[in-house]
Amino acid sequence: MSSSQNSKVIAPYGSWKSPITADVVSGSSKRLGGTAVDPQGHLFWLESRPSESGRVVLVKEAGDEPIDITPPEFAVRTLAQEYGGGAFRISGDTLIFSNYKDQRLYKQSTSSKGSCPVPITPDYGGPVISYADGVFDSRFNRYITVMEDRRVSSTNSTTTIVAVPLDGTIQEPNVLVSGNDFYAFPRLDSKGERMAWIEWSHPNMPWDKSELWVGYISENGYIHKRVCVAGYDPKIVESPTEPKWSPTGELFFITDRKNGFWNLYKWVESKNEVLPLYPLNAEFARPLWIFGMNSYEFIKNEAGKTLIACTYRQNGKSYLGILDDVQGSFSLLDIPFTDIDNIASWNDYLYVEGASAVHPSSVAKVTLDGRKVVDFKICWSSSSDCLKYESYFSQPELIEFPTVVPGQNAYAYYYPPTNPLYQASQEEKPPLLLKSHGGPTAETRGILNLSIQYWTSRGWAFADVNYGGSTGYGREFRERLLDRWGIVDVDDCCSCAKFLLEKGKADKERLCITGGSAGGYTTLAALAFKDTFKAGASLYGVADLNLLKAETHKFESHYLDKLVGDDKAFFDRSPINFVDKFSCPIILFQGLEDKVVPPDQARKIYKALKEKGLPVALVEYEGEQHGFRKAENIKFTIEQQMVFFARLIGRFNVADPITPIKVDNFD
Repeated sequence: MSSSQNSKVIAPYGSWKSPITADVVSGSSKRLGGTAVDPQGHLFWLESRPSESGRVVLVKEAGDEPIDITPPEFAVRTLAQEYGGGAFRISGDTLIFSNYKDQRLYKQSTSSKGSCPVPITPDYGGPVISYADGVFDSRFNRYITVMEDRRVSSTNSTTTIVAVPLDGTIQEPNVLVSGNDFYAFPRLDSKGERMAWIEWSHPNMPWDKSELWVGYISENGYIHKRVCVAGYDPKIVESPTEPKWSPTGELFFITDRKNGFWNLYKWVESKNEVLPLYPLNAEFARPLWIFGMNSYEFIKNEAGKTLIACTYRQNGKSYLGILDDVQGSFSLLDIPFTDIDNIASWNDYLYVEGASAVHPSSVAKVTLDGRKVVDFKICWSSSSDCLKYESYFSQPELIEFPTVVPGQNAYAYYYPPTNPLYQASQEEKPPLLLKSHGGPTAETRGILNLSIQYWTSRGWAFADVNYGGSTGYGREFRERLLDRWGIVDVDDCCSCAKFLLEKGKADKERLCITGGSAGGYTTLAALAFKDTFKAGASLYGVADLNLLKAETHKFESHYLDKLVGDDKAFFDRSPINFVDKFSCPIILFQGLEDKVVPPDQARKIYKALKEKGLPVALVEYEGEQHGFRKAENIKFTIEQQMVFFARLIGRFNVADPITPIKVDNFD
């Protein structure tokens, strides 16, 4: 045993003191909503601030003191498809953004200090129309954007691609493309003569099946001819995404035809053919949950040749590189990030949104010399001072574990208990908190997340699971969940816990599970239909699949049909219908303004479990939507989960002075 271990205090797992407090976690929960670079090379980013009740602000890089572009009475956020994204666009020194309160589009100067935003869309008396994913059209002095109209129905809105004039007049937007259920990525060529876009229809989600179209714009500004580039062939199942025109007028995009992975392609307009650029069993894009994703950029080398800076994800890790589509060569760029989202470019720089096991969500300026990185500098961080806690950080271990289906494996990140001042006795195994991610068509990442370090630095083991159905591993892995949501995800979470038990990394009597949204459903289903876990926490989770189908918003209104199946499956996999099968303590957290998973879900399961006599608690937050944004609620949620588990199954005392809420049938 090393001297450092000898000097550690021996104390039960879960009871360790840690400077990574709930205040630190909630204060580090700034979220990044996108980046942009203006013609002068100034970086802009969109950040949500828990300390301001989740207000979303556009910020401009300006030396050591960034400047808030968004005035205090505004917030940059769209509610299109509930999850938003693509809420702003910059051209020159002109900014167009969606304002959260009224959902109108506003125009603002980014160069003059204190510039007051001016509305450019009509006032409909409330936030009933939302806009997203817009682009400037200099040819006709207008702004082309996706518009979601909820005036007739909030649960069955109408989505179109429209043009909003920028000449100072406020009028009803002109509809350019309509007739399908959903649209995204309207993108113009440099001359404003052709527009590409993505569209899809019920019952598909955009990652199931979508279409890429190109429309030709006439002299009067309307589309007079259109052609389907990808997604039209019934023999090819694909979901094209992220179309973009090169400086020379060629159309590039990403799709998952042939190998089942999202790869880069190019459209040959003269033949209406598509060509793969660099086939690879890796994901060059992410599922279209939000608008405005940007996974690749066109850049020029020293000889003036156009290249593609892009990112892909393979086996739980992200890579950044430069693709020469003519030569078919790919040059990897060496940067510290192991997880990358969007990228932007200017001259010899790339601005990369990313993270790693020691970097929280950040924006880095990557300076290039040809195809080599010569400098890497963090410009923005969700938690700029978190490195002072580095000695407490638990490093994620990517694990691959067997599932109940022979020959099929799933994945997780395992974080061991880590604290430089404490250790447990050799006889004790740590409590384990297993997290089931939301989506469910999503992926958890092995990056620095202080909400995980909160647990591990106090002596908990933590497992973050990518169950079958997660993204990042191709279409085949993603579609394991079709017709089997509530089965595959539950089995994989239980298999992960079993795997860790067999490796001696957790205490069988202190296995806990947590999750938000779809992950909350997996949590409740695991507690109802399996006996693996001893306690659970559901954050805005689903208890009644039929109720969710009836009440949820348009974007996901047919999502469950593919994930669940027939009426019998909807009943059989709803935890609310099998309260008699629950046997352990549960704590529930719910936002009262949630339109994705309405509050009735938590209230129904709480009432049923309370009547059964199980230890249960329900926390409801006024003003919170889907996902908690206010610092005080983020803090309260993590603290109450910790003390709930400690009191009910932990066999330890929490070091922090937390006042527990009342637990029915326990206190």
